Amino acid sequence: MKKLYYGVAYYDEYMPCDRLEKDIQMMQEAGINLVRIAESTWSTLEPRPGVFDFSHIDRVLDAMGKAGIDVIVGTPTYAIPSWMEKMHPEVMAVTKTGRRPYGARQIMDITSPAYRFYCERVIRKLLEHVANHPAVVGYQIDNETNYYGTSGENVQRMFTRCLRDKFGTTDALNRAFGLDYWSNRIDAWEDVPDINGTINGSLASEFEKFQRPLVTEFLAWQALIVREYKRPEQFVTHNLDYDFSMGYSSGVQPDVDHAEVAKCLDVAGCDIYHPTQDHLTGREIAMCGDLARSTKHAPYLVLETEAQGFAQWTPYPGQLSLQAVSHLASGAETVEYWHWHSIHNSMETYWKGLLSHDFKPSAMYQEAKTIGAAFKALAPNLLGLHKENKAAVLISNTALTAMKYFPMAHGRGGLDYNGIVRWMWNALYKLNIGADFIFADSLPADADLSGYKLICVPALYSVPESLLNQLLRYEEEGGTLVSSFKTAFTDENVKVYHDEAPHILSKAFGVSYSQFTIPQRVAVDGIGGGAEADTWMEMLIPEEGTEVLGRYEHPYWKAYAAVTRAHYGKGTGYYIGCHTGESAIDALMLEAAKTAGLPLENAGCPVTVRESVAEDGRKVLFFLNYSPEEKSLTLPAGENLLTGEKYPEGAPVTLKDWGWLILRKD
Repeated sequence: MKKLYYGVAYYDEYMPCDRLEKDIQMMQEAGINLVRIAESTWSTLEPRPGVFDFSHIDRVLDAMGKAGIDVIVGTPTYAIPSWMEKMHPEVMAVTKTGRRPYGARQIMDITSPAYRFYCERVIRKLLEHVANHPAVVGYQIDNETNYYGTSGENVQRMFTRCLRDKFGTTDALNRAFGLDYWSNRIDAWEDVPDINGTINGSLASEFEKFQRPLVTEFLAWQALIVREYKRPEQFVTHNLDYDFSMGYSSGVQPDVDHAEVAKCLDVAGCDIYHPTQDHLTGREIAMCGDLARSTKHAPYLVLETEAQGFAQWTPYPGQLSLQAVSHLASGAETVEYWHWHSIHNSMETYWKGLLSHDFKPSAMYQEAKTIGAAFKALAPNLLGLHKENKAAVLISNTALTAMKYFPMAHGRGGLDYNGIVRWMWNALYKLNIGADFIFADSLPADADLSGYKLICVPALYSVPESLLNQLLRYEEEGGTLVSSFKTAFTDENVKVYHDEAPHILSKAFGVSYSQFTIPQRVAVDGIGGGAEADTWMEMLIPEEGTEVLGRYEHPYWKAYAAVTRAHYGKGTGYYIGCHTGESAIDALMLEAAKTAGLPLENAGCPVTVRESVAEDGRKVLFFLNYSPEEKSLTLPAGENLLTGEKYPEGAPVTLKDWGWLILRKD
């Protein structure tokens, strides 16, 4: 990016009165230098089929251009006009629960030819109109796209063709998926049943594996259209979103392969929403930022995050600033709020923007002004930063989907795949160890993993042998591998391997097991200081030479190991066979980090430390105090990038509550 952007989504169409001139004045005073428009307003742009009205677009582009504020234009395809549903009812997605009714956004079948026709027409008309406007710096294709559960007859016909291409014969399909069970066997391709009713986890997982690329293809198709019109200096992006099952951005998106989608983008974008007030830890900002950055191993755009959002997200004084800097600390070069104003009616009335419903310059707006000023001062030193992380977390949509159909505590809810990912990633975060994400489903067979000293493997439940052999070679050649339970249990077709578990990786970890259970009053003796096992435990049998770091403290399970360490080749493997609270995984990760030789000088820091590297090779440290209390720390020698103050080695500094400091090391 050429600028460090501080922005907002802006909808002139939604305003209860003419606010444009006043809004721009307030944006300039707040240091806002970017707005995103248009992605939500198809019915305003095309009120009747083939009749286009770009008056709101023109007003905003001309005014923003005159004010020196750059604009991202969104293609408006994620919320369809009502006339389309009336003319072409077949555009509505058919899901497991039936045909979607009109009203909400994201209710269409993204494979529908009729929907695609109108998408292409509105995109072309819009791009013809705006591409040469000097205020437009880039385009966001669609919005938080996934496949919306589409599983109608047309989608299932495509799926059957994919099965035929992949397996060749129905006999091969039956063997791979175990379809003899409960008389699900298929002996003619026309007999492939409605997948919405399947009880076979392999077939269901394969269908979701087929649905995810529908999103990749749809966005790549839009990107190709946009590139016919865009100027060379303009970029194409998309706002990837994350698992929202906890009510905020909290993990791997199950319905989209982010690494594959990113291939059609010039720069990755994302939407990150997170708790605030007493629940602001920075973890969601950092984890989702790491996910976005890892798609292209490059700086990314935060295209949506909250200023206020839900009532429970209204931040304490100082938190808005800390949140903005936290995005930069993960590698973002844009922080953009959804949205500028608070909408006065309709669905998201109480998802508040930077301004409240009265449009007054509130305390929130006043803090935004300080952020805008800070971004302007910091921009020369923060553009072009990159990460040189030596730790990584390997994630897999294939494993996530398979575990959805085979949950650990059947019918009881609770811990899922993303929960295990967070559990392991959080342990690195608390040690102030920066980490990338490795996308298993997009990992080339010849990928060189040796650049990482430590790789964490959360619940790699469904995995092909080729990847397991890659991980084994990684450890054999000197890497440190840390795995959770539920790893290497089934192949990529969710068929259980019929030898000792964990398949192939038993060599890496020096253990095997054949029994597992849901723990009841089971402590883990040893590492972690008596942590309680919960949700899942595997009865690990260590091989000769394997070091037992923890055993189950239980009258009947005490013979089995819970946590182990073993050496394979030049490397070391750690395996934790149960889920616990934080103490055991934290202790294990510290041991693994020491084994891997990762720097731990900031591990005991009372604040969170995030590290980036400037183009000249100098390290930039972000010190972030996610606490209502002042924190004292000592700094390495360097320069405060906001104030210009120079610090000698060991200089004492006090960070205020919810405070931050950015230091460039000497």
